Amino acid sequence: MDVLITVVLVVVIALVFDFTNGFHDTANAMATSVATGALKPRVAVAISAVLNLVGAFLSTEVAKTISGGIIQEGGSGVEITPTLIFAGLVGAVLWNLTTWYLGLPSSSTHALFGGLIGAAIIGGGLNAVNWGVLLTKVVIPALLSPAVAGLVALLATYAAYRITANVRAHGAEAGFRHGQTVSASLVSLAHGTNDAQKTMGVITLTFIAAGYQSADSGPELWVILSCGLAIALGTYLGGWRIMRTVGKRITDVKSPQGFAAETSAAATILVSSHLGFALSTTQVTSGAVVGSGLGKKLASVHWGIVGRIATAWVVTLPAAALVGGLAAWVASTSVIGLIVVAVVALLGGLGLYALARRHPVTRENVNDVDEQTPDARATASAGTAAR
Repeated sequence: MDVLITVVLVVVIALVFDFTNGFHDTANAMATSVATGALKPRVAVAISAVLNLVGAFLSTEVAKTISGGIIQEGGSGVEITPTLIFAGLVGAVLWNLTTWYLGLPSSSTHALFGGLIGAAIIGGGLNAVNWGVLLTKVVIPALLSPAVAGLVALLATYAAYRITANVRAHGAEAGFRHGQTVSASLVSLAHGTNDAQKTMGVITLTFIAAGYQSADSGPELWVILSCGLAIALGTYLGGWRIMRTVGKRITDVKSPQGFAAETSAAATILVSSHLGFALSTTQVTSGAVVGSGLGKKLASVHWGIVGRIATAWVVTLPAAALVGGLAAWVASTSVIGLIVVAVVALLGGLGLYALARRHPVTRENVNDVDEQTPDARATASAGTAAR
């Protein structure tokens, strides 16, 4: 197949991934604001979409980390082709859709890296991956960032409740709700500066691999704009399934906690974007929400849900790598193989969407407790026993 056609396919599925990243990670910015009633669901996703688009133009450091850092193109005799990048993106998109269907706030970042790494290893062996960059720019930040954001949120929540000892009596809760509009907006802006760049980096890497750009060049303006628009559109449509998990199922978030969690997450992500660390916004925000629950009361955190989320974090990168590697193996055999991968990916995505339609989560019921979950049933049983 002509290289140009393959590059076009990569650009298309990269923007599809960016779109899924938008609705998958909308919950990270707006879940606590929607859960506390600080923002109406549709208003929340509209604000988040605009700020994701703005954030995409603020920095390209993370994009450069991806396009010129993790996957070694040419430096060690390794040839990463557009076909391999396409296969890696297939792995990332399918994992994003799977965790969205399950309502798990897994990492779109690690799904992307996993898919690309799996495909790169199939195409060029272990030397295709710059393991040092992966460790310092991805793995270590992934381990530290949720803990840092959680600790900051814990301290901020504790301080908020100490300072406003009687939140309702002093009208402080209304003040925190107004503050959440600002803090949630900061998370959305930070999300745009970090996550939109990952797709920019992938598209730029594809052009470098195809010989359309030099190895040391950054993303073109049209790439920045298209990635910003794709993630903004996905954000506006709203990832209500995951928003319910982050806003209602990790802990029963109140306005002071939401403000503390959002502010802590935004600060962590913005600093990391400036340093070129490709953080998972999902992990940072979820860690901050857990910290906000601990800051108010230890027992208010639903540890069963936290355990499921942590499991998804651990599994994401290798699972996406496995799918990306399998897709690369099939797609690299022939043109027919590439078509088969594209068709399977399309059918898989449509199948997950059809399953999700059977039990829809929308802006109308996003704050309802999901009575089908073990944690929800346990909570309901405890409440019945108490009565």
